[in-house]
Amino acid sequence: MKLASRLERFSEPETLKMAKLARELRAQGHDVIGLSLGEPDFDTPDHIKKAMVDAVNNNYSHYPPVAGYPELRQAACNKLKRDNNLDYKPENIIVSTGAKQSIANLVFATVEGGDDVVIPTPYWVSYSEIVRLAEANPILVKTKYENKYKITAEELEAAITPNTKLFMFSSPCNPTGSVYSREELASLVEVFKKYPQIIIMSDEIYEYTNYVGANVSIAEFPEVKDRVAIINGLSKGYAMTGYRLGYMAANADIVKACDKIQGQMTSGTNAATQQAAVVALNADLKPTLDMVKEFGERRKIVLQYLSEIPNLRCIEPDGAFYVFPDVSAYFGKKFGEQVIANADDLAMYLLEQAHVSSVSGGAFGEPSCLRLSYAASREDLQKGFARIKEAFAALV
Repeated sequence: MKLASRLERFSEPETLKMAKLARELRAQGHDVIGLSLGEPDFDTPDHIKKAMVDAVNNNYSHYPPVAGYPELRQAACNKLKRDNNLDYKPENIIVSTGAKQSIANLVFATVEGGDDVVIPTPYWVSYSEIVRLAEANPILVKTKYENKYKITAEELEAAITPNTKLFMFSSPCNPTGSVYSREELASLVEVFKKYPQIIIMSDEIYEYTNYVGANVSIAEFPEVKDRVAIINGLSKGYAMTGYRLGYMAANADIVKACDKIQGQMTSGTNAATQQAAVVALNADLKPTLDMVKEFGERRKIVLQYLSEIPNLRCIEPDGAFYVFPDVSAYFGKKFGEQVIANADDLAMYLLEQAHVSSVSGGAFGEPSCLRLSYAASREDLQKGFARIKEAFAALV
């Protein structure tokens, strides 16, 4: 049997691979601490769960509109006005089965073979692979630790080619936790003003998990707003990962194009989930803010744990719920006959010897680092980082 050659263009997400390996070890009876997945360890707030149950009881069991129920598209507009002071109409919103589908819709609607897509590294694992699946070229721009891994205007301009069609970034960033300031975004906007053909994907899925103030969206700059596609969803901010709902805000032409693609792929997102999302987006944010407060406390704890491991360096994340330490000082060290040549080896070593799952930075375009999630209980973090410290100490 010969399968499609497109399968060779992209890789399985490393985050899902490590989670799968961790599950296999647990099935063998091992106590594995999972620090690989970006999934809040909180339950969905009760008012959202009730809305889901009510939707089922009210027979939201039929095909919904491809782009989403009108009331949900309006709720997304309300949220964008309330939290970001951005004016959008329902025609500017499309709802999808998770933010990942929103990203895929956008890529397939805007790029094709021969187009270049600029992506600052480190980046979320699926950006480059979705671009490859669309037969376009990911142009990976290596950013600097000293700049908290944020692309500068000079780095952006140097990466742009006549074939550049799309720019993809996140703020707060997965995996680094870096957050772009208004001034930093303004400097990027000055570059984009010179290249009106470039569409800007702003992944804002972690906007609430922000420890330095209200999140700034690049769509707040009127000079580029019509070229910005905001990606957002309910997984991170509302502890709704399994509900699978994301949305995009963009100009109406992009939304129509994504609607056309989605209509052939999945049609509309789960009908009952959409009704729960209406309630989530319109309701008080107190459960979200309480969750973020706890993440902030865990961030302090995890940074302290990391400081106790020699020869690691790590920026203090301003958002999201990850630390992304540079672990390259341990490359070349050994555990018995096992040589740790790179971050891939180190991630597997921690999984097999310490029974702690992490993700190699190579998956995010920064092979000197390791991503560790602190979306886990304080007990698991204490236990997991104690094992990590011991495992690093065992390398010679």
